[in-house]
Amino acid sequence: MPEKKEEFIKVKANWNIPYTHSAGKCASHFFQEMKEKKRIFGIRCPKCQRVMLPPRSFCERCFVETTDWVPVKDEGVVDSVSINYMEYTGMPKPPYAIAFIKLDGSDSRLMHFVGGVDLSDWKKAKELVKIGTRVKAVWKEEREGRMTDIMYFKPISAK
Repeated sequence: MPEKKEEFIKVKANWNIPYTHSAGKCASHFFQEMKEKKRIFGIRCPKCQRVMLPPRSFCERCFVETTDWVPVKDEGVVDSVSINYMEYTGMPKPPYAIAFIKLDGSDSRLMHFVGGVDLSDWKKAKELVKIGTRVKAVWKEEREGRMTDIMYFKPISAK
């Protein structure tokens, strides 16, 4: 006679584990410039000359150290976008848009929220926020040295 398999009990729980970690030399400089001067800096690879954003301490293509800080504009072009209407843990109340944005002066993309426009009607929203839309950073008045010092990127044409 086969043994009866015991059913496992499922226990639902939420874990909230706060921690602090070092941003490191490269990210610390990046966030300090945002906090103190509302400036965004990328970092240039000395070999391939790409300006990477967010900055990193080495070029993942060339495997060389990066030390050349380059200011980039706080405006650019949406490269890809997702407008979300479902609620997800840890995210804002929907609707919200997340995009990869190629800032002027950078060769890579930065992921951030797009806001300042009505996203409630998806048919209208897809015309307001789409690939190729020019956007500009909307900065917090009180900055902390975090990516959220930029509240969101607003389409330049939006009033």
